Amino acid sequence: MSFRIALITGAARGIGAAIARRLAKDGFDITINDLPSKIPELESLQKEISSMGRRVYIHTADVSDTGEVENMVDSTVKTLGGIDVMVANAGIGWVSPLTECTEDIWDRIMAVNARGVFLCYKYAAKAMIAQGRGGRIIAASSVLGKQVPPGTSLRSAYCASKFAVRGLTQSAAQELGKHGITVNAYAPGPIDTPINDELGLDEAAKEAYIANDIKGTVVGRIGEPDEVASLVSYLASKESGFMTGQTVSINGGYFFD
Repeated sequence: MSFRIALITGAARGIGAAIARRLAKDGFDITINDLPSKIPELESLQKEISSMGRRVYIHTADVSDTGEVENMVDSTVKTLGGIDVMVANAGIGWVSPLTECTEDIWDRIMAVNARGVFLCYKYAAKAMIAQGRGGRIIAASSVLGKQVPPGTSLRSAYCASKFAVRGLTQSAAQELGKHGITVNAYAPGPIDTPINDELGLDEAAKEAYIANDIKGTVVGRIGEPDEVASLVSYLASKESGFMTGQTVSINGGYFFD
């Protein structure tokens, strides 16, 4: 069994871009996805991956939209010849006390972080089953989808969405194992990505929030996107074939599970 085609959502920057680069280095042809507003970043990444000698296809889509996700998977199959690895990486975050979290914020976070993963799982699974050669389905959860340590209690909607990914991952693994498809998730701790600039905080509050995250690690630093990509590289490989239904922490000892 040789996997050769991967689709990564939320790939324009941060962890998603690092995963795309790493899987390209691992020999995959790649579909990179993000929103239309991220086309310049996607085109830059496309040039970088093309220089490695890999085929790379850009497909913009909103992962919370059923039709767009279905079309994204179908287009990958038609353009690259199949889909062996789905990395449902796209996600958003927001910091807000529970009493100040609006329904609009809650609904948008759940739409992207939970429904988006569900749709990616669903349509990737359907394509992989039709191909009959197995596959790897992988998603972004979070350490905050396992436990909410002290000092991180202002992200109720985000935490709920990432707990949902864990449950979906376990359930999907049960259903898809008979088809040779494994389903796992990665659970980053504090990572240096642009999402830290989109938490709804002013600069001073953001720096205090990140400092608190760093203080919570045993290695005393924030993580790098490439460190998450290394884990995804394993989860996407044939060597991970006896591992499924797991949500694996990569968190610098933020907590031990």
